Amino acid sequence: MMQEKYNVDQFNDILLRRRSIYPYQYIKGKAIPDEVIWQILENANRAPNHKQTEPWRFSVFSGDGLKFFGQLQADIYRQFAGDNYQEDRYKKLIEYPLMSSHVIAIGMKRNAAHKLPEIEEIEAVACAVQNMFLSVTAYDLGCYWTTAGITYFEEAKPHFGLGTEDRLLGFLYIGYVEKRVTAISKRQPISNKVKWINSINGIEMPL
Repeated sequence: MMQEKYNVDQFNDILLRRRSIYPYQYIKGKAIPDEVIWQILENANRAPNHKQTEPWRFSVFSGDGLKFFGQLQADIYRQFAGDNYQEDRYKKLIEYPLMSSHVIAIGMKRNAAHKLPEIEEIEAVACAVQNMFLSVTAYDLGCYWTTAGITYFEEAKPHFGLGTEDRLLGFLYIGYVEKRVTAISKRQPISNKVKWINSINGIEMPL
């Protein structure tokens, strides 16, 4: 029998209960200690990445920085949205960050020394975000990764230390949860999505 070094049941439960919890579900005005956010970021820094490029880049907004971020993204949206501009969205971009304890901008920085396919760098950042998601769940907090607003605006990149070859991949909103979410996020059975081959002739193992 395999000896477990860690509490695997607890880890599996964290995975099971990881889900998006939106800023309107957070306790307004209650700030997460910065040392907790730093640990969440440290956990993100342990994500797998090809050639050790560590392509993730984060900008953290808290306190009055949330007001700065809200106005920044709203102004970028108003300036560059063109015919897609909506006044309601402009107002939401200002107000939504104020519902959170912290907002983390998620960037992917290309490494000029290693000509890796871009998708591998994006995948590495996504792994880092998953590490943050699981860490937030373990701390009994809530978070939400959004790619709405200014995520795909080229003009937004310089405001987050990103160049033309880099990518802005969205924003992670984090806060204390006002009302605990107990329902488990629905998934189709994993057996519907797996082929399991255990023979030399490539025949799929019956489930």
